Amino acid sequence: MVKHQPLQVYERQLCLSCLTGIYGCRWKRYQRSHDDSSKWECSWFFLLCCSFLLLLVWSYFWLVAHNDYNEFNWLLYNRSAVWKDGTVPILTTTLTGFTYTAFLMILALCHIVLGQQLNLYWIHKIVVLAILLTTIAGLVSIDDFWQDEWDIVIISLQFTGPFLHIVALSVVTALGWVVAGQVVRVERSRFQVVTLVIYVSLLLVLYLVPLFISSPCIIDRSKLGPRPAVIGRRGAPMLAPEHTIMSFSKALQQKVTALEAEVTISLDGVPFLMRDRTLRRTTNVDKLFPSRQDHDASFFNWTEIRSLNAGLWFLRDDPYWTLQYMSGKDRNRTANQTVCSLAELLRLAARANRSVIFSLRRPPSHHPRHQLWVSDALKVIQRSSILPEQVMWTPDWYRKKVRAAVPLLQQTSDEKLPVAELKERGISTLTLHYSQARAQDIRQFSGSNVSVNVYPVNEPWLYSLMWCSGVQSVSSDAPHILKKVPSPVWIMSADEYGLIWITSDIISVAIVIGIFVFQKWKMSGMRSYNPEQIMLSAVARRPSRDVNLMKEKLIFSEINNGVGSTDELSVYTRNGLDMYSRDDIMTPTRHATKL
Repeated sequence: MVKHQPLQVYERQLCLSCLTGIYGCRWKRYQRSHDDSSKWECSWFFLLCCSFLLLLVWSYFWLVAHNDYNEFNWLLYNRSAVWKDGTVPILTTTLTGFTYTAFLMILALCHIVLGQQLNLYWIHKIVVLAILLTTIAGLVSIDDFWQDEWDIVIISLQFTGPFLHIVALSVVTALGWVVAGQVVRVERSRFQVVTLVIYVSLLLVLYLVPLFISSPCIIDRSKLGPRPAVIGRRGAPMLAPEHTIMSFSKALQQKVTALEAEVTISLDGVPFLMRDRTLRRTTNVDKLFPSRQDHDASFFNWTEIRSLNAGLWFLRDDPYWTLQYMSGKDRNRTANQTVCSLAELLRLAARANRSVIFSLRRPPSHHPRHQLWVSDALKVIQRSSILPEQVMWTPDWYRKKVRAAVPLLQQTSDEKLPVAELKERGISTLTLHYSQARAQDIRQFSGSNVSVNVYPVNEPWLYSLMWCSGVQSVSSDAPHILKKVPSPVWIMSADEYGLIWITSDIISVAIVIGIFVFQKWKMSGMRSYNPEQIMLSAVARRPSRDVNLMKEKLIFSEINNGVGSTDELSVYTRNGLDMYSRDDIMTPTRHATKL
């Protein structure tokens, strides 16, 4: 005798309710559906994928651009004349948007795995569309405003490429569970074939990507060059106001080998240190000379410049978010900093036995020192106590005159020229932006006894990449950070990387094949159910999810074949459980007789 059991007992599925409720605001069971998603909902899933992928690229850009955040803020200042950290709102909105779209992506994939119909809630649709349009606008704006910064993305891939490959391979391999669940279904459609072809093609591309990954850090340790020297760019501007004696003193405490500065000529011919065209950002010129705050810095005489405070702005703006780490003594010292002259910098470097590298800005054409600016700088060097060979001369103007006046000056250039031309000009050091410092060029210059200095290098990963490339020195705003990098962040031989590559590919292939085989076996097991097996399995105290699903399919298949109707499948609610009437349930014998 077979014990009769209700064909279906409603089980509370809290996780499934949360999935469909958060994604599509379908919190109740009757709102869920196993039907195929409509083309409209599939298009919204496609837009969600596009938003997620664009935000992934956008987030990666700002992650590696951390090396140049100060450059970005400085560009904003030059446009708006107001100093503000523009990266804070960008990073906040990026993190929020990426977290939101990633969460919706996970929910959508769970819907697909569980066979639930995609039905994105209208509020989510509005937000996803807004995120997509905002991200596109951001990419276009950056391409217009900060186009050169895209170079760091290409450079960073040389460092992160091997790891991004493994992460991408792991993600795509895991997605095999979703793809297999769609492909092994009984129904065969063009969509399934296209999905399988795209997935297999993507896997093959990822398996072969390492053939095109070239990184300077994939090198034998025996071929790794010496640690690049660190030059304090404007001193240590993260620890003290840039271009001040305090900033250069902080840099010397970090064991830098040289000090780098930008020099402007005053109205009365005194070379002083200033990055900006005006004095507005780094001094209190708006308080002492309010009517002249937008004037060129070179149109102030040295007495006026010396009267300005060059440290209060640092306490006010906290440009690098480092003020919280300053002691009270350093804060008081910062508040009393003045504009530094070239002569003061040279004296400080001479006492510390360090070199100095500087760039010289030519005054405007109507400036009284327009023709004498090079002579003004040379006079200061000749009168200082520093050794001439410790001064690296960068300006290309009147280079022959400079070499004749002070033969022992180290001639440097910020222009990438052929080796023969560099030798002809007597240039022994090249100062290049990191976007121009390719590994093959560095090796070529080094082989011709031309040193390469790269700027700006503020992050350990970029410093490691330059180290593996063979540069001799780097200019950094963060010497205190690079000081903590005793060796490249990572380095491996070509054989080690090849082993990792092949092993990860083999593991991925095994996992993907296993997923498809398991999904095929699982689906074939579900299709093997017949009505009698379903009724017998109902005797179990807690039927499995697959059995419950097959029960539902059997009911609706009988309705579609005219065996029953929705009226016959009356539902009773008793003790909190929804169940079908026992009288309407056919035993296996009755089912066979009716057929």
